[in-house]
Amino acid sequence: MRILVTGASGFIAKNLLAHLNEHKQYQSLTFTRGESVKALEDKVAQCDFIVHLAGVNRPADDSEFAVANAGLTSQLCKAVQLAGRRIPIIYTSSIQAEMDNLYGRSKFQGEEFLRQFSIQASNPVYMYRLPNVFGKWCRPNYNSVVATFCNNIVEDIPINIHDPDAVLNLVYIDDLIKDFLQVIETRPSDGYRKLNQTYQISVGGLAAQLSQFKSSRSSLLTEPVGTGLVRALYATYISCFKPGQFVYPLVKKEDARGAFVEVLKTKDSGQFSFFTAHPGVTRGGHYHHTKSEKFIVVKGTARFGFRHIVTGEVAEIFTSSQQPQVVETIPGWAHDITNIGQDEMIVMLWANEIFDQSQPDTKSHQVFT
Repeated sequence: MRILVTGASGFIAKNLLAHLNEHKQYQSLTFTRGESVKALEDKVAQCDFIVHLAGVNRPADDSEFAVANAGLTSQLCKAVQLAGRRIPIIYTSSIQAEMDNLYGRSKFQGEEFLRQFSIQASNPVYMYRLPNVFGKWCRPNYNSVVATFCNNIVEDIPINIHDPDAVLNLVYIDDLIKDFLQVIETRPSDGYRKLNQTYQISVGGLAAQLSQFKSSRSSLLTEPVGTGLVRALYATYISCFKPGQFVYPLVKKEDARGAFVEVLKTKDSGQFSFFTAHPGVTRGGHYHHTKSEKFIVVKGTARFGFRHIVTGEVAEIFTSSQQPQVVETIPGWAHDITNIGQDEMIVMLWANEIFDQSQPDTKSHQVFT
């Protein structure tokens, strides 16, 4: 299937083209600003589906609204008519099409051109009235407050907030592209298309969340970035990084036994660390009342020792990086770990709670006498 994408150098188009390139059944054609009407007609004649993303919302001259939004859409309809066949069209309009401003009126006029063409030519048209779309590659200081805030916070540039309580209606780029692909693949009933997944957040809430992302590199305390809006915002935030910002330092604490490094902390699921131990070194020798840990040896060979602090029962577990295993510490059992190999040992560690120096829940206790 040959898919023509207009406005191919824009934010939404870049993401769409990246997804289309992942599917062998699609061949992408592109139309960008500066190409002629004849080029548009030639490309329309070759395609099987059109995703019409071209448009402007902050032109240097207000007259560009009518030319780039309404005028180009009218030319697109004529190009499809010249092709002499039905070619489904996706069109990205704006919620501002309901408003009385130059941009809104030009988008509404584009909708009207497509609606009339759809009726007259029985040509399927799918129209999206989009709110603020955000995601990777969105331009700051253009049409997305999310992109602007992300860029400024990453670059330590002050952000301006006029009304922190103002509510933003947001669409994440991956959700939008997913819906585009569903339309392309399934050809549902045409008309106005409503996305199932949208988000809302206040301007102040957005700024606070992005600031938490920034501070997490020093505090090591990660936000819950695995689902929903926070996941999408985090992906957008880090997409602003330049290569030199892809890395950040951790603190390494060293003594005669080896090194210890805290890597990541969570708000409700503990923290991740790793440590090293020189050959023959034993680390640990303590118990916890409530705290639990999971250890995995990623380099070397270890002996874990356990002693029940009441009954005195002892146990040993031998493990190595050759056969990955998780060794879990149990409340009320003192434990230690000894490097019984010939080389440095490296061990990953998860604890179910963040270490609190004032209330460590860690009591010294000898395992083997």
